[in-house]
Amino acid sequence: MSCHHRLAICFILIFSAMPVKATDTDELRKELQQLKQLLQKLEQKIEQQERQLAEQKLNIENVQQDNDEKSTRLAMLEQNDDRSDGIRLGGAIRTNYSHTSYNDGNKNRGGDFDFDIFRLNLSGNIGDVILNAEIRFFDYMTAVKFAYAGYQLSEDWQVQAGITKVPFGNGSYNSHNYFFSTNYYLGLEDDHDLGIVFKRQMADNWQLDLGFFKNDELGGVDGYVSSRADRYSYDIVGYRLNDDGIYDDPTQPLGEYNTLSGRFAYQFAHSSDFITEIGVSALAGGLHDGIERAGDYNAWALHLNSFFNRWNLQLQHGEYHYNIDNVNRIAVGAYAFYDSIAASAKTSTFNLAYSLPLEWGPVTGLQFYNNYGLVYDKSDNSRDTMMNVTGFSVAAGGLYTFFDLVHARNQPFIGGSGSGNSAETERRFNINLGYYF
Repeated sequence: MSCHHRLAICFILIFSAMPVKATDTDELRKELQQLKQLLQKLEQKIEQQERQLAEQKLNIENVQQDNDEKSTRLAMLEQNDDRSDGIRLGGAIRTNYSHTSYNDGNKNRGGDFDFDIFRLNLSGNIGDVILNAEIRFFDYMTAVKFAYAGYQLSEDWQVQAGITKVPFGNGSYNSHNYFFSTNYYLGLEDDHDLGIVFKRQMADNWQLDLGFFKNDELGGVDGYVSSRADRYSYDIVGYRLNDDGIYDDPTQPLGEYNTLSGRFAYQFAHSSDFITEIGVSALAGGLHDGIERAGDYNAWALHLNSFFNRWNLQLQHGEYHYNIDNVNRIAVGAYAFYDSIAASAKTSTFNLAYSLPLEWGPVTGLQFYNNYGLVYDKSDNSRDTMMNVTGFSVAAGGLYTFFDLVHARNQPFIGGSGSGNSAETERRFNINLGYYF
């Protein structure tokens, strides 16, 4: 309300308080009533003008604020663009403690604590090209896990070329523990080869990966390497004759080549906290002895990966076949040593995990799990391979630690071989401590 408006009201009040004659009372009251009505209209008009002015001021302030926010967002986007165009360096240092039932010296010492790996990760992009690589340094070997260049073809499709992951089975891993599943030691989990992959990212509830791999990551059967066992991923390196030892260097070399691989997955969203992915995977390729084609190989799997609140259930079943005349045992290589597997077998896994977020000092999360795997119906008539891992992992800042209790039969790294024939169940208690940067 303006000062003129307030002054007029004061005059009215003073005037109404003055003595008047009775004959003039009615006329005076009428004039006062008219004057009050006029002042009320004037007051309403003034208040309306004041509201309009206030709204205009607010609109101006909002426009200025929007412009400031737009400028800030633009500056942040420009900064992000500057940061994203380049290569970022990361990695990990890991150590390992183990106490085993199958090594008397280890038991007498109360277990062994060893250096595990030092690894470097390079990731980022230069322009529109995506770059990603990981190299691992062990005491006994150096291995490139993956190294590829990628390009986003469209909103949903990406292509990757180089040493890249073979699409097969539950992803990203068909396991929760440090030792992976029994499929890893068959070359059917977290396998990386030299080729090209087209990846359709999850959209409209489905995903598709298609890959063509010329050969394994070490150049195939005649790759120029000092040892074909110095690798991260398990691959075929030869075949076994009846009198060959399980761990012998292969004298009959073989290598996979021209492999086609595909993985299809469909996702069901039962609710906001209950999601299930079902899928099918298959691969097929040739086997070469360095001179000519020696046979072929194939594998398939059905898989399920379900998340309900903090629970995760993984199921997978499949078969693999290396088809070579008169051969029922295959030599494989990884981690600087050779092992053997049946030329054909069935494989099933069952994994259950529970994730618990928490704030306890530096600890930000725990995951409890039990992973079970079985390889059976082997072509070499050896006993089943079984591995059960019960444990939990701890995330604390840059530290990530696995605590695993493993019981297994005929399982690599648990006192056995993928083509062993033991009836004994071995045990290994393992702690793997890693610092990731």
